[in-house]
Amino acid sequence: MKCAVCQMEIEPYQKQNNYKKAEKYIKVAREHNAHLILFPEMSFTGFLMDTELTGEWNEETLTYMRNTAKKHEIAIGFGWVKNRRNKKAQNHYTIVSKDGEILGDYIKVHPFSFGREDEYFQGGMELVSFPLEDIHVGIQICYDLRFPEAFQSLSRNCDVIVVPANWPGKRGADWKCLLQARAIENQCYIVGVNCVGEWGGQQYLGDSVCYLPDGALSCRAGSEETLFFAEIKQDVEQYRSRFTTKKDRKNSLYMQWYREMETREESLKRNC
Repeated sequence: MKCAVCQMEIEPYQKQNNYKKAEKYIKVAREHNAHLILFPEMSFTGFLMDTELTGEWNEETLTYMRNTAKKHEIAIGFGWVKNRRNKKAQNHYTIVSKDGEILGDYIKVHPFSFGREDEYFQGGMELVSFPLEDIHVGIQICYDLRFPEAFQSLSRNCDVIVVPANWPGKRGADWKCLLQARAIENQCYIVGVNCVGEWGGQQYLGDSVCYLPDGALSCRAGSEETLFFAEIKQDVEQYRSRFTTKKDRKNSLYMQWYREMETREESLKRNC
């Protein structure tokens, strides 16, 4: 599967301008016979907490991208904010097929509390994976990258896990290190798609990347707005059969220990 990665500079709040820019990249991706194009987290608003301005009641972005996917006959991955009455908003990342059908709609499980995202957004409760062009795809969003357990769960049946983000440059070393680590420990493709630009007091420096299942670098962007292509092959099982880390995992043991530690912590709280 040929995947186009769009490291876009997002104009804060300017949804219509960002739609137009995105469609230009979608056309280029289709001209290069890509099956899928990926955009960063909160693709057309930027990572902002003003959900009354960035959020949607009418699923405008979802409708627009479904129509655009059908128009250009290419699958599209994009981030958007869903508003809900009397509840916190949700940080979505959706991938639609070339026919405009929803393949996967993931709600970010771990709101970024350090940046107060948890005050405005409700975390999701489900992991999402689906087939596309005979490749199984999983989704995580930005801060989710710091929680390896979800990646282990997804990689049980995923060939690739995509990680759209608005990851600031001052923590860029973490971004690169964690993406490569997730590829190595899960023995699957990892595609990180970040943004560039400056807003909300943060500078975003890109470094979008694709890692192979052994952690080797497939392709990487710099700090400028760009589009590049990554080839996702059906060879994950070959990597795993040559170096058998995945089959040596002791998931039941890890879960048992985790439950025991939770029980101890609850007991300590009750006795305090």
